[in-house]
Amino acid sequence: MSPMTDWMNRYPALARLAVLPRPVLLGLGASLIAVAVVMALWLREADYRSLFTNLEGRDGGAIVSVLNQRNIPYKFADNGTTILVPADQVYALRLQLAEQGLPRGGSVGFELLDQPRFGASQFTEQVTYQRALEGELARSIEGMQPVKAARVHLAIPRQSLFVRDREAPTASVLLTLYPGRSLSESQVSAIAWLVSSSVPKLNADAVSIVDQDGHLLSALSGEAGADGTRRNLVADIEQRTVQRILTLLNPIVGAGNVRAQVSATVDFSQREQTSEVYRPNETPGEAAVRSKQTSASLQNGAQPPHGVPGALSNEPPPNATAPIQSAPANPGQTQNPAPGAAQAGNPPPAPTAGTAVGAQAGAERVSSRSDATINYEVDRTISHIKHELGILQRLSVAVVVNYREKDGEPAPLESADMENIDALVRQAMGFSAERGDTLSVVNSAFTETKVQTPVWENPAYQGYAMQLLKVLLYLALAFFLWRSVLKPIIHGFANAQVERAKQDARQQAVRDHQRMAEQRASEISRYEDNLDTARTMAQKDPRAVAMVLRSWMSKNEKP
Repeated sequence: MSPMTDWMNRYPALARLAVLPRPVLLGLGASLIAVAVVMALWLREADYRSLFTNLEGRDGGAIVSVLNQRNIPYKFADNGTTILVPADQVYALRLQLAEQGLPRGGSVGFELLDQPRFGASQFTEQVTYQRALEGELARSIEGMQPVKAARVHLAIPRQSLFVRDREAPTASVLLTLYPGRSLSESQVSAIAWLVSSSVPKLNADAVSIVDQDGHLLSALSGEAGADGTRRNLVADIEQRTVQRILTLLNPIVGAGNVRAQVSATVDFSQREQTSEVYRPNETPGEAAVRSKQTSASLQNGAQPPHGVPGALSNEPPPNATAPIQSAPANPGQTQNPAPGAAQAGNPPPAPTAGTAVGAQAGAERVSSRSDATINYEVDRTISHIKHELGILQRLSVAVVVNYREKDGEPAPLESADMENIDALVRQAMGFSAERGDTLSVVNSAFTETKVQTPVWENPAYQGYAMQLLKVLLYLALAFFLWRSVLKPIIHGFANAQVERAKQDARQQAVRDHQRMAEQRASEISRYEDNLDTARTMAQKDPRAVAMVLRSWMSKNEKP
C-alpha cells in the first residue's frame, strides 16, 4: 500500500478533496489564502497616524481635497476633527501641505491686512488690526505642546487726550488643553508675558488665563492671590522637607519602609519697624564737638558798680583817702571788709585818711573771668526694618519606620539605629530648638492592606480581552463561512466525484465481465476447433496421430 493511499485512508475528508478536479482544488486553495490574508489584515490594524488634529471644517475640506487628488488613503477620527494617513507619509504630507498654506487654522492673523478695503473708516481698521493681533497671539500660544487650541480677547480702550481719563488695556486667554496635560506656573506666566509684550502698555497682571474647564490659571491679585501663594509656599516647604527625609532614609531602611509627615507654621504678617536710639558718650575723648563758645574778662583795680541803681551810682568814684582807724563795734565783726562786699542798701562810707592802705591794696587787685560753652554731638541711630513675608516659625515632623525582617519575622530596630535615624532626620529638616521645632521618630510594624484591582477592571487585561474577543469573532465568522458556504460546496463536489467513481467502477466491472466471458467463449471455441482438427487428422492419418501420442507419453514418463 502506497503512503498516499494510507494517508487518504486515515483522513477520509481529505481523501474526498483529493478526488476533486485540479481547477477546483486550485480555486479552493486560492480562496483559503485570500481568507487568511484578509483575517491577518483585520487582526493587524493599519499603521495610521494623525496628520493634523483639531481641524476646522474649512481646513479639513481643503486637506481632504488635496489627499483625494494625490490618491492618498486617509481616515477620520475625533468626530472628523483629526485626519489619519499612513505613518510613512505623515511628515512628507505635512511639509507639502505647509507649502500650500494648509492648515490655515481657525483663527485669522495678519493676512486680514493683505487685502485692504477702500474707504474703510479708522474704527474698522482698528478692529481689523485687533482681530489680526488676537489671531497671531492665538497661533503663538497653540505652538506650546500642552495647548490644543487657544482664543485671545483684547480689550484695548481708545486713548484720550487727558491723562487722567486714560485706561490701561486688558486681555483674556481661553486655553483648550490636551487630555491629561496641564500647565505649570512658569508656563502660565510665560503666556501672560507673551500677550503683555505684544500689546503696548499692557501689564502682565492684567492678563487672565482660563482653561476649558473654567479654572483660572493666572495668579489672582489682591488677597485672593496672596492666599493661593501662601498655600503654595507652605505646601512647597512641607513637600521639600518630606522629600529630603525620604531621600536619606530610603537607602538605609529600604523603599516603602518609612513614612514622613511635615507640618509647617509660616508667619505671613507684614511688619515695618522704625526705631530711633540715643546713646550717651561714655568714652571720654571720643565725643564729637558740635559747637563751642568761649568768653574771657580781665579787670585790674576797677571797682565794680555798687549802690542803688540810678544817677548816683553812675557817678565816677571819688579820690581814694586813707581810712580812719576805729575799734569795731562788735568784737566778731571784720574790720576790713572785702572789696566790693558792701551791703546792699547801705551807702559806702565816706573816704577818710585812714583808708589809704585799703585803697593801695584795691589798686593792686586783679579780677579775671572766663566762660566756655561746648555742645557735643549725641549718638542717634534710626533704623527702618521691614520683615520678610513668609517667615518659617515652626516645623513639626513625624516619622514612622517599619520593622526590619530578622530570621523571617519582623523585629524592631536597635536603639543605635534609631538614634542615627533621629540625627539624620534632624539634619534633613534643619531642626532648631530656638524656633520651637518638634520631631517624633517611631519604630512600628506596618500593616498595609493591598487593594487588588479586579481582573476585569485592569486596563491591560481589558485590552487583551478585546484582542481575544476580536480573534474569536473572526474565527466564528470563518467557521460560519466554512459550514455554510465552503463545506456544502466541497461535499457536493466530493459526492459527485464519488458517485462518478462508483459508476465508472460499475461500468468497468461490467466491461471486465464481458471481456472475460468473451475470452472464455473464444477459448471454448478454440478448443472445439482444435478437437475437430485432431479428429480430422486422425481420420486422415491415424499413424501420425499415434506417433504424436506415443511422443507425449514418453515425455511424461521421463523423470
